[in-house]
Amino acid sequence: MTRARAIGRVEIVRLAAMLVLVVAAPTVGDIGSCGEAPADLDAAAFFREKAAVDCARCQACGFSTAACARACDPTQQPQSFPEGCYPIVHDGEVCLRALEATSCDTYASFVADQGSTISTECNFCPPEAKP
Repeated sequence: MTRARAIGRVEIVRLAAMLVLVVAAPTVGDIGSCGEAPADLDAAAFFREKAAVDCARCQACGFSTAACARACDPTQQPQSFPEGCYPIVHDGEVCLRALEATSCDTYASFVADQGSTISTECNFCPPEAKP
């Protein structure tokens, strides 16, 4: 009877340790936020940085499309987000990192003269999501 009782205690301790690990884990969204409120993404700063990334990727991949020419033109006016679209700083950071990590084959579709696409990470306000 003592052997069965000892095994039961070991199992209870293991279960308690597992519950502590699962219950004490951070909730979704807590990691990396440091308790700060989300900040709106500055459109002018974001599009300036995106143009720099686009220009660098166009040059590295050897593309010469109209989108590449616009991205590399320092006289281009900053763009703005569509009305009702309010992305946060984190959205912009994710977008720029995704663009930097994209292969040249995929990037070609982002800067194509016809039928260009947009990275899902950079599609902050898709038309179908508007209220």
